[in-house]
Amino acid sequence: MKYLVTGAAGFIGFHVVRHLLERGEEVVGLDSINSYYSLELKFARLAELGIAREKIGSGVLVTSSKSTNYRFIQLDLVDKEALLRLFETEKFEVVIHLAAQAGVRNSILHPEDYLHSNFTGFLHLLECCRFYPMKHLVFASSSSVYGSNAKMPFATSDGVDHPISLYAASKKANELMAHSYSHLFGIPTTGLRFFTVYGPWGRPDMAYFLFADAIRRGESIQVFNQGQMKRDFTYIDDIVSGVLLVADRPATANINFDRQHPDPSSSSAPYKLYNIGNSSPVPLLEFIEAIEKGLGKKANMEFLPMQPGDVVETHADISELVQDMGYEPKTSVDQGVAEFTKWYLNFYQS
Repeated sequence: MKYLVTGAAGFIGFHVVRHLLERGEEVVGLDSINSYYSLELKFARLAELGIAREKIGSGVLVTSSKSTNYRFIQLDLVDKEALLRLFETEKFEVVIHLAAQAGVRNSILHPEDYLHSNFTGFLHLLECCRFYPMKHLVFASSSSVYGSNAKMPFATSDGVDHPISLYAASKKANELMAHSYSHLFGIPTTGLRFFTVYGPWGRPDMAYFLFADAIRRGESIQVFNQGQMKRDFTYIDDIVSGVLLVADRPATANINFDRQHPDPSSSSAPYKLYNIGNSSPVPLLEFIEAIEKGLGKKANMEFLPMQPGDVVETHADISELVQDMGYEPKTSVDQGVAEFTKWYLNFYQS
């Protein structure tokens, strides 16, 4: 199979590409390599898979020095003409779309960035899938779409009409855009609502990464809502296993779809939504303890009120993904954080 993975220099994209190559697939990775966070980390991820920084140029396909099955192109999804040329030339069979402007808090400060990447960029990708049909489009949504919902666990059958950040609104919009293209053009499309992904090579703007940085440097960490928060922390390898299970099984129309009582997660079109998480929320203070253990150093905690755009708890109902795909998250927080801190110490002290 021939895959396009967007966001290939990003956290989840890097791991998805690695696992696809390990099972012998042909992969083209795409990323704009923007400066939202450390370029050094993004280039290090690419180098880990054999893509040398000095060979990367805008619009140029670079073949990995470690696997002839992997090529990478630096390209912004907003460049529609270049993207159409890539689709025309490569004839992808599966597209795994993980590129996006991330960050709940950043979307409050820089909303225009989200219009650029998450709306326009995704529209252009859908247009390419329309004109150059493939077997399956898998795209990243987010648990943020559940917004101010109070019912736990979050289920894909729940309404998600009250986002509390522009990032969340952009992900909800992506789901609606994908459904419209699936309905109009028959594109098999599956959206995955990710729940707090963590692990080696992670994003440095994420709370667990910021905690590790501050603890290592002996600085205080900011703990919001006085630490009274829970997150459905999900280890990266468990996430990737779910992504690939889904990618291997294209969405199909729900033949029992009831227009009188429509299920938000399915359709009479070949479209499906899943939660992908661990389904075992962990108290934030417990997660911090695991980071302290991994780093061998105690945290100095500064307790603060709740932040705008944040939620107290996330908890994924993953029953449909388990039932339909055999998804089975296996990594405990202690195991996952130990792997993260081991990588973190090696990467930043080597």
